[in-house]
Amino acid sequence: MQVLDNPWRGTGLPESTLAGVPWPSTDIEAVRALLMRCPVAARTPLICAKGLGEHVWIKDERARMGLGSFKALGAAYVIAHAATARATPEIAQALAGEVYVTASAGNHGLSVAAGARTFGARAVIYLARTVPEAFAARLRGRGAEVVRAGEDYEASMEAAMEAARKERWTLLSDSSWEGYVDLPHRLMEGYLELAAEITDEMPERPSHIFLQAGVGGLAGACAAWFRKVWGDAPRILVVEPDRAPALQASIRAGRAVVTSGPVSTMGRLDCKSPSLIALKGLARDADHFVTVSDAQAEAVLADLAAQGLATTASGAAGVAGLRAFGLPQGSRALCILSEDGT
Repeated sequence: MQVLDNPWRGTGLPESTLAGVPWPSTDIEAVRALLMRCPVAARTPLICAKGLGEHVWIKDERARMGLGSFKALGAAYVIAHAATARATPEIAQALAGEVYVTASAGNHGLSVAAGARTFGARAVIYLARTVPEAFAARLRGRGAEVVRAGEDYEASMEAAMEAARKERWTLLSDSSWEGYVDLPHRLMEGYLELAAEITDEMPERPSHIFLQAGVGGLAGACAAWFRKVWGDAPRILVVEPDRAPALQASIRAGRAVVTSGPVSTMGRLDCKSPSLIALKGLARDADHFVTVSDAQAEAVLADLAAQGLATTASGAAGVAGLRAFGLPQGSRALCILSEDGT
C-alpha cells in the first residue's frame, strides 16, 4: 500500500494546470428533479457493517435502478436530460435516430445501453477483446450493439472516438479530457444522488471516507458533495489499484499524467488516465491518495459475502483501502460498495 498526502488539499492544482476544466457539480436539485420522473429510481441502503471496525457504514449500490451499480446514475442521467429537452409528446421516442457510442470495461456501458433504449436511441458499445463475452451478452440484452476493438480499454476508447467522428454519433464517455468536458460533467452530476442519500441518512458525520477510483468520476462527485455538507472534518481517501494509480501519480506530478502497468483484477478501476474534472475536484477535496494490490482487494471479498454483501474486487476496493490503511480507535468510516458480484 502506498499513501500520498495531498499537497494541494483545500486549494487544488494551479488554475493554469486545468484551465477550462469545470469543478465537479454540487447541484443536487437538478438531479432530483429528473429522478423524480424515473419510475425505477429508488434509494439504495446504507448498512452498518460488521468485522471491519467499530463503526463502519457501507453504501450498497448493487441494486441501483436494476443495473447492478452506481453507474446507473451516470450515462442514463445524461441521456434522460437530452430526452426531456426535446419537445415531443412521446418521451419513449424522444431520441429516435440518435446514436450514443462509448467504450466500456463494465457498468458504464450498461448505463448507456439502458438510457438509450428508454428514450428510443441506439447504443453502440466498444469492448476490448479481453472483456468477457458474458458482459457483451448483458449489453446485447439491454439492446446495445457490441463492437470488439483493441486489446485494452484505451484501445477500445480510441475506436469509439473514431466511430463518433466518422459517423457523427454522440460520444458519451465517463471520463473527461481536454476539449471534452460537458457530457462527463453532467454524468458526474448524476452521482450526487448517491452522495446526498448518504448525507441524508448517516447517523453521524464520518471521520474517514474511502472512495475507490478508476478515472475518478464517482470519487470526485462524492468528495465535492461531502465537503459541501460536512466541511473539512472528514478525511477523504481515494483508493486506486496499485497497477493503475492515475490520480495518485497526477497529484504527485501536479498535472494529469498517464500511467502504465499490468492489468489489474480490479478491472472496473483499471484506468491509466484520470478524468480531468475528477482530478481538479479531488486535488482540492481529498486528503490522501492510496493504492491497494489485487490481493488486498480480493482478501475482503469473503468477509463481505458472509455479511450478504457479495461484490467484486472493484466494488470492494474502498473497503480494502480501509482495511489496509487502518483506523484509530473511535473512528467512524464510510465506504461504497459500488457494484454487484456479476
